[in-house]
Amino acid sequence: MLELRSITAGYDRKVPVFRDVSLSVAPGQAVGLLGPSGCGKSTLARVAALLHRPDSGTLLLDGTPVRRWRHRAPRDRRTAVGVVFQQARLSADPRLTLADLVAEPLRATGRREEAAGRVAELAGAVGLTTDLLTRRPHEVSDGQLQRACLARALVLRPRWLVCDEMTAMLDASTTAALVRVVEDYRAATGAGLLAVGHDRVLLDRWCDRTVEWASLVSPAATTS
Repeated sequence: MLELRSITAGYDRKVPVFRDVSLSVAPGQAVGLLGPSGCGKSTLARVAALLHRPDSGTLLLDGTPVRRWRHRAPRDRRTAVGVVFQQARLSADPRLTLADLVAEPLRATGRREEAAGRVAELAGAVGLTTDLLTRRPHEVSDGQLQRACLARALVLRPRWLVCDEMTAMLDASTTAALVRVVEDYRAATGAGLLAVGHDRVLLDRWCDRTVEWASLVSPAATTS
């Protein structure tokens, strides 16, 4: 279980983005988090992905509280959650080829020998051809780069996926293709999904249940 209990978070402790938010995702479950831009849902997604320490509250993975965040978190915790962001170009190192981008988490965790096989496997799954893998971010389209970023999120076989507006900047066909990749992965592994977005139709079709941000938030600051 991925559980966020009474989370208060922001970037200035005196003015939190939100207060006392609780949300849970069961193994194998897909939960949509629906809200307008700027409401704070992306900050909550970063907390869920162990990328942002909350001001208060508790994040639990399989019943165990998370005590450390980002690179200080134990490896088994860091690698349990894969995350895909809205703006692929801000989350991709422009110096890396797409192949190196996908393999980056393997190399960072000392599993370099798995890189070639795993990259080839995931490239086929997300729809990246061999020639695209040799290109750098500025040489591919937004959709192609987001395919690589999704492959990167899956490369360590995470038990949880956090997709933060993953398809917001993509066309309908690419959106459908990436959602299908996520669903194939979940079907094969039993991974849980937190899908953050502002498109109710997409979230309702994609997820087992959709939660509205307004129903989670106590009266507080609402800027992200």
